[in-house]
Amino acid sequence: MNLRAAGLATLVALALAGCSTPGNNRPNATPEQIAAVAYRHDGPPAITLFTMISNSTNEGAHSSIMINAPSQRIIYDPAGSVRADYITEADDVIYGVTPTFESFYERAHARETYRVRIQRVEVPAAVAEQALRLAMTSGSARQSMCAKSTSSILAQLPGFDSVSPTWFPKKLAAQMSQLPGVTDRILRETDDDDKSLALALHRQHLARTASASGTETGPETGQGAGEGTQRAVVSQ
Repeated sequence: MNLRAAGLATLVALALAGCSTPGNNRPNATPEQIAAVAYRHDGPPAITLFTMISNSTNEGAHSSIMINAPSQRIIYDPAGSVRADYITEADDVIYGVTPTFESFYERAHARETYRVRIQRVEVPAAVAEQALRLAMTSGSARQSMCAKSTSSILAQLPGFDSVSPTWFPKKLAAQMSQLPGVTDRILRETDDDDKSLALALHRQHLARTASASGTETGPETGQGAGEGTQRAVVSQ
C-alpha cells in the first residue's frame, strides 16, 4: 500500500470510527425465522437512506437503507449496531420492519450525540425488488464499510444515476439528494447517548403488546416475549 492509499485508509477509519459492529457472535436468523416475521408494507415501493451524523463533529457516522419492496420491507444495516436477540437479522439485513420497528430504528440512532438525516424516494416495484435482492445477497459488511456497502447497492439501481460508491456517509447523502422526487428530513432527539436504553424500551413495548394480545409472541418479533436472555449489542 502506498502512502497516499494508507493515508486515505486512515482518514476513512477515523471518519467512520462509529460505523462498526461491536463483538456480536449471534448466528444469522434461519430461513424459517425470517419467513415468520416477513412484513409487507402497503405503501408505495420506496428506498429510504438513513445517515447518522455526529452533533459534535458534523461528520457522517453511519449509513443504512430501508427497502420497501412489494414482497417485504427490510433494513439493510451494514456493519450496523442495532442488534438484539429479539431482532430477526441475517448478514446485516433486518427483517420484520413494521411501522413500530421503523420508528424505533430511527429514534434509537437520534440522540444527544447524533442526528439522523432521512431521505426517501419512491421507486418502481422492480427496482425495489432488485435492491432487496442485492441487500440480501451482499453478506455481512466489514467494519467502516457501511457507506461503501450501501452506496454500492444504490449505484446498481436504475434511476440512481447520481449515486456512485463512496466511503463517506455525508457524501452518499449529498448524492441521494440529487435524485428526482426525494424527500428529506432531519430527526433530532435529546436521549442519552447509550443506545442500549432504546433497545430496552423497545423490548418492553413488545412485551406489553404481547401481553395485551394474550399471546406469547410479540407481533414485531416472531419470538416468545419471554424467550431467553435479551443481549443488546450496540454502538453508533
